[in-house]
Amino acid sequence: MLQERTEPAWVDAFETVLCRCALQPGDTVAILGETQSRPVLMELARLAVARVGAYSFTLTLPSVFSAGEPVTRSTGATPALQQLAPVVAALAACTLVVDCTVEGLMHAPELPDILRGNGITQPRVVYVSNEHPEALARLLPDDATEARVKAHVKRLRSAKAMRVTSPAGTDLSIALQNAVAGGNWGSTTRPGTLTHWPGGLVLAFPAAGSVNGTLVLAEGDVNLTFKRYIERAITLTIENDYVTRIDGTGVDAQLLRSYFAAWGEQEAYAVSHVGYGLNDAARWDSMALYDKRDFNGTELRAFAGNFLYSTGANETAGRYTRGHFDWPLRGCTVSLDGTTVVESGRVVDA
Repeated sequence: MLQERTEPAWVDAFETVLCRCALQPGDTVAILGETQSRPVLMELARLAVARVGAYSFTLTLPSVFSAGEPVTRSTGATPALQQLAPVVAALAACTLVVDCTVEGLMHAPELPDILRGNGITQPRVVYVSNEHPEALARLLPDDATEARVKAHVKRLRSAKAMRVTSPAGTDLSIALQNAVAGGNWGSTTRPGTLTHWPGGLVLAFPAAGSVNGTLVLAEGDVNLTFKRYIERAITLTIENDYVTRIDGTGVDAQLLRSYFAAWGEQEAYAVSHVGYGLNDAARWDSMALYDKRDFNGTELRAFAGNFLYSTGANETAGRYTRGHFDWPLRGCTVSLDGTTVVESGRVVDA
């Protein structure tokens, strides 16, 4: 385990990201956290803001725990804000919000009101993924990744269909009509937007009834909710968005069936989003080198050439659930309207 203390190189990394988010001297920054946040991330953010010459304040909310549901991980929606109007108002009045909550504001219900601003100021939000700062410093945003993501966002948004295949047996058909598509490169300069660091991927939230076929989680693919490499293949049958059958032997399949069933609701089995990674600096094998508590796994969502399939909440399809899986798959071929964008796990740029 690496020590979580303030290192000059990590302050440099935070300063780099804040400057890429167009932070200027005199701007106001809210550093948002909760009692279970990683303290070093909030301190690094505070020091980096001071280096830039902006003003900051720290807002730490009580973490929320629920005894009435399964252990919850990787939701992308912190419950810490609890719809508290003074909290939303304080964040909406800032130039920039550095989000250091455990799960982040990405899918939190308060986010639209925060991004709308207060009529005078419209904030930008950068979610600092709950990683050890050593990982964040390795995965700084850069011009090449930003350009690559923007190009692939255009391709994804203009496409009507996605097809995904793999030697392991994956064969998925995904309709993209009425999907909400976008991408992330780790920084943002536009008021009223959110980014997350690390970045480097494109995603689509399909409309209801858009996904059908077979998804095979092969040996070496990743179950990020469990922070575990798949050791025995699992075959998922997907019909009109929903996992309807889970075939496989061994503990990987057993864990999947158990966690799905624990939610007791059909929506947990449905597709949340689909996409692919574009970050050449991110590594598939990095999870093997960290203790589970030391990383959140955003690097594995973004490594170049992975196909990312996720189950859980999907506002585009009108589905809401706290159950969530993220599965980055290796070796897949992804095509948009018949044009290959990822071939056997390697990105094909235009």
